[in-house]
Amino acid sequence: MQLITLLYPAFLLAIMLVFIHALFGLEIIRRGVIFTDLAIGQFAAIGVALSLLFFEGRYTFSLTLIFALIGATLISIATHRVKHIEAFIGMLYALGASAIIVLLSNTSQGTELFNKLQATDILFTTASDLIEPFLLYSAVALIYYALRNRLTGIAREMLFFGLLALTVTSSVQLAGVLVVFVLLIVPALLALSQRRFGEIPFAWVTGSVLVIAAMVLSYIYDLPTGYSIVFVSSLAGIMGVLLFGKKEKEA
Repeated sequence: MQLITLLYPAFLLAIMLVFIHALFGLEIIRRGVIFTDLAIGQFAAIGVALSLLFFEGRYTFSLTLIFALIGATLISIATHRVKHIEAFIGMLYALGASAIIVLLSNTSQGTELFNKLQATDILFTTASDLIEPFLLYSAVALIYYALRNRLTGIAREMLFFGLLALTVTSSVQLAGVLVVFVLLIVPALLALSQRRFGEIPFAWVTGSVLVIAAMVLSYIYDLPTGYSIVFVSSLAGIMGVLLFGKKEKEA
């Protein structure tokens, strides 16, 4: 009971993160652009690195959003112009990751900052930290459901990747690039690997259970929270798909 009282804001943040990322994750897997979020997240992290390096942590949201939108725009254009889209997205990820290393290479805390950008400790989130992501994720979900079937072509791509960039802008700062990746992919992949339950509710419940379990383990055994979430979620995703997923037979 004491553990719940202490960590309930972190648990609520985890549930919010799973909720919004599952919506995008299901669509990303269906589109076959699995590393989209990883590339956009890495681009968003460039903004965080620039903020820390040149502005002492100021303008973080603005810089992160700018670079996330740059990544999202490039991918939106590439979906209509590039044949091997996954290879293109992989190059974007490599560009973003190497840019962060180059930017932070001459700082005394370069390695520490890079690790923090990949997976952040969200364990001791406070109640006041929940307001901004709650409002943002609620607005993103409402806009996504209201407009996704009204647009076509490049306009629909820009809506999808633009909202994803806006979401990633916030979640990368809260949780880190790798945590965002597993939250987008693992719950959605497990949901698509079963037929018994609705995809979105299954993704929400499964993702929330995995993340909260990882956070509890990290608290009890004094482990890095972000990387514990990545490890537990990835392991569960791999085992779940191998044990229960069935590949559809080709016609």
